[in-house]
Amino acid sequence: MKRLVWSELDADARSASLRRPAQTDVTDRAATVARLIAQVRADGDATLRALTRRYDGCELDELAVSDAEFAAADACVAPPLRDAIAQARERIALFHRAGAPVDVRVETAPGVICERVLRPLQRVGLYVPAGTAPLPSTVLMLAVPAQLAGCADVVLCTPANAKGECDPVVLYTARLCGVTRVFKLGGAQAIAAMAYGTASVPRCDKLFGPGNAWVTEAKRQVANDPAGAAIDLPAGPSEVLVIADAQADAAFVAADLLSQAEHGSDSQAVLLSPSRTLLDAVAVALEEQLQTLPRAEFARAALAHSRLVEVADLAEALDISNDYAPEHLILNVADARALLSGVFNAGSVFLGAWSPEAVGDYCSGTNHVLPTYGYARAWSGVSVASFVKLITVQELSPDGLRAIGPCARTLAAAEQLHAHERAVALRLARLEATA
Repeated sequence: MKRLVWSELDADARSASLRRPAQTDVTDRAATVARLIAQVRADGDATLRALTRRYDGCELDELAVSDAEFAAADACVAPPLRDAIAQARERIALFHRAGAPVDVRVETAPGVICERVLRPLQRVGLYVPAGTAPLPSTVLMLAVPAQLAGCADVVLCTPANAKGECDPVVLYTARLCGVTRVFKLGGAQAIAAMAYGTASVPRCDKLFGPGNAWVTEAKRQVANDPAGAAIDLPAGPSEVLVIADAQADAAFVAADLLSQAEHGSDSQAVLLSPSRTLLDAVAVALEEQLQTLPRAEFARAALAHSRLVEVADLAEALDISNDYAPEHLILNVADARALLSGVFNAGSVFLGAWSPEAVGDYCSGTNHVLPTYGYARAWSGVSVASFVKLITVQELSPDGLRAIGPCARTLAAAEQLHAHERAVALRLARLEATA
């Protein structure tokens, strides 16, 4: 990891030092994805089979996972893993249920009732990558809040291997969460199928889930098409920013940095610390831990554009972090909670030495589908609220219209929207005539 001293950098150098890894071939990728989407829309299942043959190397007779395949997957999952999945599911459900939005009813003036009612999205599409590693945890993070929201129809796409089989743990977790409509599809073509529908794959109202650059681009394109589907949030490669003081354990810090770096070569890990001694120790610990890391190749590639940054103090570190807006923020300092009030831009925050980012990825109860690439400045992670619509309602009695009608008339007249003003005036006149 590159070493930097923040005080020695000018404004341009500071900006460049924390720039995310550049997304390569963006124009070509966008054009290719647009063609894939057009092909899926035109030829449906035939295109899905052809693209699966080309990119996943397997022939599919049926796109949907069968009951027999679900049963076979169940038999593959060892009891300790079943127990871990069940525990994680319970904690995720507990937290997400507690944070779910609720109906609201307020009398804003005598006789004027304003409400907000919740309605679940009718059909949602969940994308669970396979790539270099299966992600059953993503099934939990998406399916549990969808279930709590009451979505009537939940569709899931996940890539098949060369034998035409989906990861058994992903299938087991999906069925545990009530998801039985699973399709053996990955990449941009899976996003296109769920956004527009085919003979086999139903069209979905909103799409959820992380993915590679191709999946991200496909989500962007279908979200920008009125005939497409909404998406959960914009995202890029995974990332972590750690703020650590001199008391932090260098081995812990290094492990947290590597836990994000191992996701892939385009991930990024940043450490900010006022302690040069800690930065030195972390650099040594990183190299030591890399020696025994099975995914060291991915981690080393990510560390090439990651940073160890010496800052003046923790206040400066917070300023840098808020500007960077990390997906994951770890505050490994003596009094972590004291810094929390100064955090404004982050997807998820981990307080103290005993809160590794990995628990948030799996089983603490929060969600790991989070805004990345700086989108945490304006976006939140996935929650039950992501799976519902908030519909406002108003109901006025005659006295209620008498109370606020003149206000509406005045404002409508100021905007020169005379039909608006008349819609109120006619009713007030009728009330006056019948009084």
